[in-house]
Amino acid sequence: MLVDSHCHLDRLDLTPYGGDLDKLIAAAQERGVDRILCIAISVENRAAVQQLADQYEMVYASTGVHPLDIDAGRVSIDDLCQWVQGHTKTVAIGETGLDYYYDDKNKLAQQESFVVHLQAAGITKTPVVVHTRNAKQDTLALIREHGDLESAGVLHCFTEDWDMAKKAIDMNYYISISGIVTFKNAGNVREVVKNIPLERLLIETDAPYLAPVPHRGKRNEPKYVREVAEYIAEYRGLSLAELAKITSDNFDHLFLKA
Repeated sequence: MLVDSHCHLDRLDLTPYGGDLDKLIAAAQERGVDRILCIAISVENRAAVQQLADQYEMVYASTGVHPLDIDAGRVSIDDLCQWVQGHTKTVAIGETGLDYYYDDKNKLAQQESFVVHLQAAGITKTPVVVHTRNAKQDTLALIREHGDLESAGVLHCFTEDWDMAKKAIDMNYYISISGIVTFKNAGNVREVVKNIPLERLLIETDAPYLAPVPHRGKRNEPKYVREVAEYIAEYRGLSLAELAKITSDNFDHLFLKA
C-alpha cells in the first residue's frame, strides 16, 4: 500500500468530486493509498487539518507555520507542544523551514520561527516536516544547532542537490520526493533518487501542487502519489510493490514510531 506523506487536503479542488472529499479519499484508496499526512501551514488552518485527521481514519495531521506564512501569525514553543500533545493524530511539527526563493528580506524572522519549531519537536520527540528552498546552508546549520537528532524529520518535496540530502540524512533525516521527479528539468532530483539509501526515502504529492507527469499542469491529489512511486520504482529497478512497502515502512517508522 502507498502513503502520501505530504499533502494539503484542506486546499484541494473538490469540483470533480461534486464537492465531496469522501469521494476524493475513496479515489486515492482505489489506487492503493492507505495513509495520508495532511499538513498544516498556518495558525489559521491548524484546526481544520486536525479535524480532517479526526474525520478520516487514514489521515494524520501536522501542526506548524510555513516560512511564507509567518507574517499572518507566529507560534510559540508552548503553542506547538500543546497542539501536538493535545491531539493524538498529530504526528509531525511543520511545515516549517526556510524559503529565500521569493524574498529573503525576512530571513531572520523565518530562522526564528524555524528554531521554535525545531525546539518544540525536541521537547515533544516529534518529527519535523521541513520546507527548504534556496536556503541550503542556513537550513542545515539550524537543524544541526537546534534539532533533535533522535526524532529528526524529513526534508519534504526535495529539490536541492545530493550534497544537501546526504548531510541531512547524516543528521537522521528522511528525504521526500514529489512529482517533480517526473519533470524533464529535474535532473538534480533524479540524482538524489539514484543515491538515496532506500531506508531514508519517502514519497508525496504536495497536492494540490506539482502534479506528476502525465498530469503536470493539472490539479494534484493524493491518488497521484502512485505515479511518483511508479517512476521511482522503475528508476531504482524495483517493483511498485517493493517501493510501496519500503516507503510505507519508512513513514510508519518516522511518524508512527512503528
